[in-house]
Amino acid sequence: MIAILLASCIIFPVFNLLVPESSAFHISTYLVTLFGKYLCFGLLALALDLAWGFCGILSLGHGAFFALGGYGMGMYLMRQIGDRGVYGNPNLPDFMVFLNWTELPWYWNGFNYFGFAMLMAAFVPGLLAFAFGWLAFRSRVTGVYLSIILQAMTYALMLSFFRNEMGFGGNNGLTDFKDILGFSLQSDVTRAVLFVLASLMLIIVYMICRHIVKSKFGRVVVSIRDAETRMRFIGYKVENYKTSVFVLSALIAGLAGALYVPFVGIINPGEFAPLNSIEIVIWVAIGGRSTLYGAVLGAILVSYAKTRFTAIMPEAWLFTLGGLFVFVTLFLPRGLAGFFSDLKTKLGKKA
Repeated sequence: MIAILLASCIIFPVFNLLVPESSAFHISTYLVTLFGKYLCFGLLALALDLAWGFCGILSLGHGAFFALGGYGMGMYLMRQIGDRGVYGNPNLPDFMVFLNWTELPWYWNGFNYFGFAMLMAAFVPGLLAFAFGWLAFRSRVTGVYLSIILQAMTYALMLSFFRNEMGFGGNNGLTDFKDILGFSLQSDVTRAVLFVLASLMLIIVYMICRHIVKSKFGRVVVSIRDAETRMRFIGYKVENYKTSVFVLSALIAGLAGALYVPFVGIINPGEFAPLNSIEIVIWVAIGGRSTLYGAVLGAILVSYAKTRFTAIMPEAWLFTLGGLFVFVTLFLPRGLAGFFSDLKTKLGKKA
């Protein structure tokens, strides 16, 4: 997987920027943006696989962490617009001027700095995950009860961000971004650089996660997933391990959301929708739990299928997704990664 991602870092920018549009080998900026978005989804799936696949935390709230990270980046991009907005106000975003706000809310301070915005894009989801995990895991809330509570949290956040008085753009969210770090978001070069950054970030996070799951810490986490009561009995602070993994997973999800926003050019409360969190679980299940690379594969393949299906038969997509999930659950319980692994083993024995 790392080799493929490294190759994509070269192929996509080169074939987009250096190969003329008249050539059959030209990769359009649209495809660069589309697959850059898929890489962000792969990073998000990786975050969930770390929590669910290796620690047994079936989170139906990762869409919230992703959206919060996206709002962190969106707030930075909104501050960069300055007086180039529709109303020409150098301090207030257009939606605040429209709603007759007179001053910038205190929680927007600092978001004109890229470093601070990226710190918040990771810190806020991580803080939320810590608060939730500290309460839930110490109360020994597990299984479907934990999933339902996380889903309720996500829905509550969605309703909150829809309110104009929250100061995050309400129903319309944050959009009309101009540039990032002084570079135009409409530039083909900027899009190519963002693609490379998303690829490299996915590689780095994948390697970190792989190192974690192969370490002693990772082996303890897997043991907690398989026999939590026994691990408690022999003296491990199970809640500390679960909270740590959950927070790390939320940090990665927030980072994925921050990378996602420059590609799509908008962030709104719809990203908190409970269906999004369920779809992330489906990505991981189809790709293969507890494999890391399978989660990334599942996210990219399912997202590509969604793009194709919603363009051809939009009303059939949810039925297709549900049917695919049922099929994988019944016939490929280890996902595509498990299927390819078994196939490789069989071919090796025949050879």
